[in-house]
Amino acid sequence: MLGLFRSLWDYRGFVWSSIRNEFVARFARSRLGGLWMIINPLAQVAIYALVLSNVLAAKLPGIDNKYAYALYLMAGILAWSLFAEITGRCLTLFIDQGNLMKKMRFPRITLPVIAVGSCLLNYGLLFVALLVVFALLGQPVSLQILWIVPLTVVITALAVGIGLVLGVLNVFVRDTGQVVPIVLQAWFWFTPIVYPDNIIPEDFKGLMGFNPMYPIVTAYHDALVHARTPNLDGLLVPAVIAIVLMLLGLIMFRRAAPEMVDVL
Repeated sequence: MLGLFRSLWDYRGFVWSSIRNEFVARFARSRLGGLWMIINPLAQVAIYALVLSNVLAAKLPGIDNKYAYALYLMAGILAWSLFAEITGRCLTLFIDQGNLMKKMRFPRITLPVIAVGSCLLNYGLLFVALLVVFALLGQPVSLQILWIVPLTVVITALAVGIGLVLGVLNVFVRDTGQVVPIVLQAWFWFTPIVYPDNIIPEDFKGLMGFNPMYPIVTAYHDALVHARTPNLDGLLVPAVIAIVLMLLGLIMFRRAAPEMVDVL
């Protein structure tokens, strides 16, 4: 395991340049460039807010702002977008980079690191845009926003763990790549992002305990919208799950890397 991190350090220049080149290449012929990474999720927020704000605005207690639902929605989308993007990138990463893995000799661990770095860059731009929108909507930002840093670490670890496990499986069982997007879509609606958790029937609230994204998204709402300290006890289980899955993903990747090259 230490060898993986040592190789990452040795190839740090390759990682940074790859992240930069990927960002530049993605929007090389686009007039708006990297703004599309911000426009797409904000457009999604605008659509949901337009359709559902009148229905759910009255059910968001503790938010003294007429744009309460839009604020709530943006905070949840910020958390979910990072999780879904990292998971989706890792899912197809090794198949997409199959030719590169067969033709070049380099530490394979750099591939998921480059993908995660690119996702974090997108996330950072979206977060800055969110702060601007919050200011325009009259939502004050408190020091509780600093909790976003450790929350981002938890989401990243959880998504990398899930993504690596599924990415390795997807090389050998291609049906994995078809099933996961459906599961992620269902998972999105099973998480209180477009609706507040206080409308969940009591009979179903127990099921939320099996959703590690539930306390994380709730923590985002606490830090960004309610300006209060997140429930740290509730984040303990997702953090442990994230660590376990990330270690499992790294072990699977390390053992399967030689075979993946042959399969690809």
